[in-house]
Amino acid sequence: MKLSTRIALAVGVTVPLLVLACGWLLLTLVARDLHSAEDSHLTKRATAIAQDARTLLRAAANGQPTAEENRQRRLFNAALDVGVRLTGPDGTFSGGPQPAPSVALPAPGKGPVTVRSGGRGWRAYALPVQGAQVSGTLWVFAPDTASRTQVALVRRRVVTTALLAAPLSALLAWAIASAAARPLGRLRKAAAGLDPRTTAVRLEHRPTRIVEVDELAATLRTVLARYDEQAARTGQALDTARSFSAAASHELRNPLMSMGTNLDVLAHPNLADAERAEVVDDLRREHGRLLAMLVALRELGRGDLVEAEAFQVLDVAEVADAAVAEARRHAPDAVLTLSAGPAPLRGWEPGIRILFDNLLGNALAHGRDARGRAEIAVAVGLADDQVLITVDDRGPGIAPADREKVFRRFHRGPDSAGSGLGLTLVAQQAALHGGTVELGAGPGGTGTRCAVRLPAGGPVGAGELPGRRDWLTVTAERSQSSHKEPS
Repeated sequence: MKLSTRIALAVGVTVPLLVLACGWLLLTLVARDLHSAEDSHLTKRATAIAQDARTLLRAAANGQPTAEENRQRRLFNAALDVGVRLTGPDGTFSGGPQPAPSVALPAPGKGPVTVRSGGRGWRAYALPVQGAQVSGTLWVFAPDTASRTQVALVRRRVVTTALLAAPLSALLAWAIASAAARPLGRLRKAAAGLDPRTTAVRLEHRPTRIVEVDELAATLRTVLARYDEQAARTGQALDTARSFSAAASHELRNPLMSMGTNLDVLAHPNLADAERAEVVDDLRREHGRLLAMLVALRELGRGDLVEAEAFQVLDVAEVADAAVAEARRHAPDAVLTLSAGPAPLRGWEPGIRILFDNLLGNALAHGRDARGRAEIAVAVGLADDQVLITVDDRGPGIAPADREKVFRRFHRGPDSAGSGLGLTLVAQQAALHGGTVELGAGPGGTGTRCAVRLPAGGPVGAGELPGRRDWLTVTAERSQSSHKEPS
């Protein structure tokens, strides 16, 4: 059922009920006013003829038939349009329209009341008559025919008005509701014409100055925008899953084939113990490489799919301290130093930990000096409203021509046994947090320095994440425009 029809039915039922309620109140007030007017008339008539009634009682008490008859005639003439009944010790005198003598009448002093006789209603008023040596009660009566006629007339008019109000109010309400609902109809047609499968057009709405319609249109636009956003994120998640599968299939093929060959060699019955140990070492290395690659691919996928709600205020120094402690446990022969001050940041804590773990892992793997010693210095602090993270090693360093290539996905040096994703993860997390990462020569020109700068407020745009997050779906390039060597 249409909204306009619902409104018309509601108004068509409500208006007659209101008319009837108001009519009932009007009838009550009219009846009260009529009774009040009748009672006032009776009271005045009774007061006006009280003297004649008193004189009539005296004449009856003194035995004066002629005077009694005259006074009775004067009494009835003065009563005019009301009935009169006078009771006293010497009899009852009555005249004019009045109820039957058998009807119980009210006692004097109670005001006008309604009595019924023969199916008719009467207003009756009793007035005590006191005089010298005489006493009695004067009754005056008035039929309530006129008041009932007027009340019935008002009742008929109320019912007629209610019957006419039902269709007329329903029709008027339907016309008004139909006109008011036109903006809703246009909004419905505009929303029904949207099909994300065939067009990129989104809901357009011109303000109608109808608050409910404009608010509904704004809500629809918000819901559709969220739907588009979630659809895009779902598509990105599917691309990430496909890329993960493709990357894993491509990058794991050679290590798995190598492990299969080594297993075939181990199955040879005449294999020497030295050769067997060498093959087992190769298997362990390949296994570690496969495990590291799968873990790195998973972390890349997490970074591509993380939502803004996961970001919160944290202290980068605390994350650095935990990462350095973990690295010391895994590489007890290395010398790791940490210089850190308070560095608050709005960020994704698992992502910051991934950044530190891969910076330290890369330095431990490639930053050893000629004697095989690893001396790594980590520093965390604030600089120009940015969190500055530096990791210095004493290794052979990276040639300037290769400093951009190392951030590409699966880029490995000729002697590298890693997954080729460590610095890609570092670049991903730097971009995810709205920052940059730079490679240069270490202090004194020895080794390598990796410097990461992250805005203390979090990602650019008050918490909005970068729109392009495809480190797993395409070959990752450096997100920053240039990389400078420290002077």
